[in-house]
Amino acid sequence: MNWRNYSPQWQDRLFASIVYLMPLADALEFGGYLFRQFPALSLIAIPLSPLLIINTIPFGGFILFILLFAAVVRNARISYFIRFNTLQALLIDILLIIVSLVFQFFFRGLGFFPLLVETLANTIFLGTLVACVYAIVQAAWGKYPEIPAISSAARSQMPW
Repeated sequence: MNWRNYSPQWQDRLFASIVYLMPLADALEFGGYLFRQFPALSLIAIPLSPLLIINTIPFGGFILFILLFAAVVRNARISYFIRFNTLQALLIDILLIIVSLVFQFFFRGLGFFPLLVETLANTIFLGTLVACVYAIVQAAWGKYPEIPAISSAARSQMPW
Protein backbone atom coordinates (compact mmCIF):
# COMPACT_ATOMS: atom_id res chain seq x y z
CA MET A 1 0.00 0.00 0.00
CA ASN A 2 1.30 3.42 -0.94
CA TRP A 3 1.34 6.12 1.75
CA ARG A 4 -0.08 8.68 -0.69
CA ASN A 5 -3.27 6.64 -1.24
CA TYR A 6 -3.99 6.04 2.45
CA SER A 7 -7.22 7.56 3.78
CA PRO A 8 -6.95 7.90 7.57
CA GLN A 9 -9.84 7.47 9.98
CA TRP A 10 -11.03 10.42 12.06
CA GLN A 11 -9.18 9.10 15.14
CA ASP A 12 -5.92 9.02 13.19
CA ARG A 13 -6.54 12.56 11.95
CA LEU A 14 -7.24 13.80 15.46
CA PHE A 15 -4.12 12.27 17.01
CA ALA A 16 -1.96 13.36 14.07
CA SER A 17 -3.19 16.92 14.58
CA ILE A 18 -2.75 16.95 18.35
CA VAL A 19 0.95 16.05 18.26
CA TYR A 20 1.75 19.40 16.62
CA LEU A 21 0.70 21.15 19.82
CA MET A 22 3.96 19.98 21.42
CA PRO A 23 6.32 22.12 19.28
CA LEU A 24 3.80 24.94 19.38
CA ALA A 25 3.91 24.92 23.20
CA ASP A 26 7.70 24.97 23.11
CA ALA A 27 7.66 27.94 20.73
CA LEU A 28 5.70 30.08 23.19
CA GLU A 29 8.95 31.16 24.87
CA PHE A 30 9.80 33.07 21.69
CA GLY A 31 6.42 34.80 21.54
CA GLY A 32 6.88 37.00 24.61
CA TYR A 33 7.59 40.14 22.59
CA LEU A 34 4.51 39.61 20.43
CA PHE A 35 2.33 38.77 23.43
CA ARG A 36 3.26 42.10 25.04
CA GLN A 37 2.44 44.02 21.86
CA PHE A 38 -0.71 42.04 21.05
CA PRO A 39 -2.25 40.67 24.27
CA ALA A 40 -5.05 38.90 22.39
CA LEU A 41 -2.41 36.69 20.76
CA SER A 42 -1.68 35.13 24.14
CA LEU A 43 -5.00 33.27 23.84
CA ILE A 44 -2.99 30.72 21.86
CA ALA A 45 -1.63 29.45 25.19
CA ILE A 46 -5.07 28.35 26.46
CA PRO A 47 -5.34 25.09 24.46
CA LEU A 48 -1.65 24.47 25.15
CA SER A 49 -1.99 24.67 28.94
CA PRO A 50 -1.84 20.87 29.55
CA LEU A 51 1.49 20.74 27.73
CA LEU A 52 2.72 23.78 29.59
CA ILE A 53 1.92 22.01 32.86
CA ILE A 54 3.86 18.94 31.68
CA ASN A 55 6.82 21.19 30.87
CA THR A 56 6.86 22.50 34.47
CA ILE A 57 7.52 18.97 35.75
CA PRO A 58 11.27 18.25 35.83
CA PHE A 59 12.11 16.40 32.60
CA GLY A 60 8.38 16.32 31.76
CA GLY A 61 8.87 17.51 28.19
CA PHE A 62 11.76 15.11 27.70
CA ILE A 63 9.73 12.17 29.03
CA LEU A 64 6.83 13.06 26.70
CA PHE A 65 9.28 13.32 23.80
CA ILE A 66 10.80 9.89 24.52
CA LEU A 67 7.36 8.37 25.09
CA LEU A 68 6.05 9.63 21.75
CA PHE A 69 9.15 8.48 19.94
CA ALA A 70 9.27 5.00 21.49
CA ALA A 71 5.55 4.26 21.76
CA VAL A 72 4.30 5.90 18.56
CA VAL A 73 7.02 6.51 15.98
CA ARG A 74 8.76 3.15 16.41
CA ASN A 75 5.55 1.14 16.80
CA ALA A 76 4.76 -0.54 13.47
CA ARG A 77 1.24 -1.42 14.66
CA ILE A 78 0.29 2.27 14.58
CA SER A 79 -0.71 3.71 11.22
CA TYR A 80 1.96 5.32 9.09
CA PHE A 81 -0.07 8.56 9.03
CA ILE A 82 0.12 8.96 12.81
CA ARG A 83 3.76 7.87 12.99
CA PHE A 84 4.79 10.26 10.21
CA ASN A 85 3.02 13.25 11.76
CA THR A 86 4.38 12.41 15.22
CA LEU A 87 7.94 12.17 13.91
CA GLN A 88 7.52 15.40 11.98
CA ALA A 89 6.27 17.17 15.12
CA LEU A 90 9.21 15.76 17.08
CA LEU A 91 11.64 16.98 14.42
CA ILE A 92 10.15 20.47 14.64
CA ASP A 93 10.57 20.23 18.40
CA ILE A 94 14.22 19.17 18.07
CA LEU A 95 14.83 22.11 15.76
CA LEU A 96 13.21 24.43 18.31
CA ILE A 97 15.36 23.03 21.11
CA ILE A 98 18.53 23.63 19.10
CA VAL A 99 17.42 27.14 18.13
CA SER A 100 16.52 27.86 21.76
CA LEU A 101 19.97 26.80 22.95
CA VAL A 102 21.73 28.90 20.31
CA PHE A 103 19.39 31.80 20.97
CA GLN A 104 20.03 31.76 24.72
CA PHE A 105 23.76 31.32 24.38
CA PHE A 106 24.46 33.94 21.73
CA PHE A 107 21.71 36.52 21.67
CA ARG A 108 20.28 36.79 25.15
CA GLY A 109 23.74 36.55 26.67
CA LEU A 110 24.99 39.43 24.55
CA GLY A 111 22.11 41.79 25.26
CA PHE A 112 23.49 44.21 22.71
CA PHE A 113 21.03 44.42 19.91
CA PRO A 114 17.56 44.24 21.46
CA LEU A 115 15.88 44.90 18.11
CA LEU A 116 17.75 41.97 16.54
CA VAL A 117 16.86 39.68 19.45
CA GLU A 118 13.20 40.71 19.32
CA THR A 119 13.03 40.28 15.54
CA LEU A 120 14.61 36.83 15.67
CA ALA A 121 12.34 35.70 18.51
CA ASN A 122 9.25 36.93 16.66
CA THR A 123 10.37 35.22 13.46
CA ILE A 124 10.98 31.91 15.24
CA PHE A 125 7.61 32.07 16.98
CA LEU A 126 5.64 33.06 13.88
CA GLY A 127 7.44 30.50 11.71
CA THR A 128 6.65 27.73 14.17
CA LEU A 129 3.06 28.94 14.53
CA VAL A 130 2.52 28.93 10.77
CA ALA A 131 4.18 25.52 10.30
CA CYS A 132 2.20 23.92 13.14
CA VAL A 133 -1.16 25.43 12.13
CA TYR A 134 -0.53 24.31 8.54
CA ALA A 135 0.37 20.80 9.71
CA ILE A 136 -2.65 20.62 12.05
CA VAL A 137 -5.04 21.62 9.27
CA GLN A 138 -3.48 19.24 6.75
CA ALA A 139 -3.52 16.34 9.21
CA ALA A 140 -7.13 17.11 10.15
CA TRP A 141 -8.03 16.88 6.45
CA GLY A 142 -6.22 13.56 6.22
CA LYS A 143 -3.37 14.89 4.09
CA TYR A 144 0.34 14.59 4.74
CA PRO A 145 1.72 18.02 5.63
CA GLU A 146 4.71 18.84 3.46
CA ILE A 147 7.12 21.01 5.42
CA PRO A 148 10.38 21.57 3.52
CA ALA A 149 13.34 19.52 4.78
CA ILE A 150 11.38 18.22 7.80
CA SER A 151 8.99 16.05 5.78
CA SER A 152 11.80 14.50 3.77
CA ALA A 153 13.76 13.84 6.98
CA ALA A 154 10.70 12.21 8.55
CA ARG A 155 10.11 10.07 5.45
CA SER A 156 13.74 8.97 5.31
CA GLN A 157 13.58 7.80 8.94
CA MET A 158 10.33 5.85 8.45
CA PRO A 159 10.12 3.52 5.52
CA TRP A 160 6.56 2.57 4.60
